[in-house]
Amino acid sequence: MSARPCVLTIAGSDSGGGAGIQADLKTFMAHRCYGASVVTALTAQNTRGVTGIHAPEPGFVALQLRTVLEDIPVAAAKTGMLFSAAIVEAVAAGLERKRFPLVVDPVCISQSGHALLKGDALDALRRRMLPLADLATPNRPEAEALTGMAVTDRESLLAVLEKLLSFGPRAVLLKGGHMEARDGELIDWLALPGQEPEPLPVPQVDTPHTHGTGCALSAAIAARLARGEALRDAVRGAQTFLNRALVAGFAVGRGASPPDHLADFGESC
Repeated sequence: MSARPCVLTIAGSDSGGGAGIQADLKTFMAHRCYGASVVTALTAQNTRGVTGIHAPEPGFVALQLRTVLEDIPVAAAKTGMLFSAAIVEAVAAGLERKRFPLVVDPVCISQSGHALLKGDALDALRRRMLPLADLATPNRPEAEALTGMAVTDRESLLAVLEKLLSFGPRAVLLKGGHMEARDGELIDWLALPGQEPEPLPVPQVDTPHTHGTGCALSAAIAARLARGEALRDAVRGAQTFLNRALVAGFAVGRGASPPDHLADFGESC
């Protein structure tokens, strides 16, 4: 057995280093976890945007996943960019017998507005990945795309959360980064079946360095689940981790740079 919890990311590669596989592995390291990866797509990307995407054959994605799971004792995993329906199907088939927590980050669109999910993949994501999720972590645009419903007020937000839970995940965290801040706070909403959704406020950080924040948050939750934390504790700890990383963010390129994933490295997370 590994001396540190092993966490697996199944996602796309960001050549700029701010999101996707690269952000996930940095976040795992910050949480003193060993990171393994299954690459679902290669992106030509920097802080200003995505200029191209190349995806491997679904069979090779499945081979990566099978090879990792045959050898490495994965304690938790997360998914990010899955790109196509065929890749979603390949990943879902490989995870059907999983015995570890799975965080599904339903990545659809990059921060710069580039589509990261083919149109035929949205339904596959709903049908195949969400039922496997111990936690799904959509932002507002992703939640609206998955449900076909708009979030305009508290009532519609609660209806969207209920609809997302109907797809089968054990819990949903609707991220508040695309919501309006109130009194200097943004609110993530945690919903579990049969329970009243819980608002989890976080301080708003005024920074342009927000590239890959969703990747970092979902990776931090997965790492904390791998370390044995309860779901709510893992979410709250991940929120704190991301908030500190945003405060410590610095310019990497000439566009939207990422938060500093290693802001707390060397300290207790």
